[in-house]
Amino acid sequence: MQEESFMSHLTELRDRVVRALLVVVVFFGLSFYFAPQIMEFLARPLTEALPPGSKAIFIDQAGAFFTLTKIAFLTALLISLPVVLYQAWAFVAPGLYEHEKRFVMPLIVSSVFFLVVGISFAYVFVLPAAYKFFFSFTQQTGAETLQDLQKYWDFTLAIFFGFGLTFEVPVVQMLLVKLGIITTRQLREARRYVIVGAFVIAAVLTPPDVLSQFMLAVPLLLLYELGIFLSGFITARSRAPVDDEAAKSRDAGNATDGAKPPTDVGKASDAS
Repeated sequence: MQEESFMSHLTELRDRVVRALLVVVVFFGLSFYFAPQIMEFLARPLTEALPPGSKAIFIDQAGAFFTLTKIAFLTALLISLPVVLYQAWAFVAPGLYEHEKRFVMPLIVSSVFFLVVGISFAYVFVLPAAYKFFFSFTQQTGAETLQDLQKYWDFTLAIFFGFGLTFEVPVVQMLLVKLGIITTRQLREARRYVIVGAFVIAAVLTPPDVLSQFMLAVPLLLLYELGIFLSGFITARSRAPVDDEAAKSRDAGNATDGAKPPTDVGKASDAS
């Protein structure tokens, strides 16, 4: 019986992995078809910041192919991420308690939401400011700029990846509090260390201008405060069912005590 159960779990895992891969492959084909349009859209912060007369080129012969493939794959992975996470959740859901199931689905949704918000924030605010900062020095020298698009995409994807992961801070906080690894009080006490860490992370991930560093450090601190608030809310909701169950147990115990027959009184009457 145990061997059959183990094989059934492996079969289900294989089926769900295959479904997730099929979704990624389908979206990869669609993304590769529209890859030039996607690349043009994502390159807008660069093209708008280029000095007059400058050009964006591919130096390597195969650079355009590999860049389009990379863009298509990452776009497909981002679009299919909810489906991939749902397949993972559906596999582990039968082994979870009801309160754990109620927590996992909001966790998946919030993870995707904060990832998209982080990437969007980097695209709208950080990349234009960073390239304006870099090209301002080029204009001071009077030299002509030839931007290698392959290096641009490597830099852009690194910024997207860094900001996307950074914006997952509230999700990590809620998960750690839910698992009991850390408490909300400990998160509040760690504020001063988080302030220093936020600016260190911003100095590593962003370009060397002060504006870009503040663009990452300030949202990171705000997200940390949001994570503290949401963690406190989760802690309060986790305590509520326990308190209700304890109250019901006390009520049931009191009702049982009240329903007991007065055995001692009966024995005293018989003795008299």
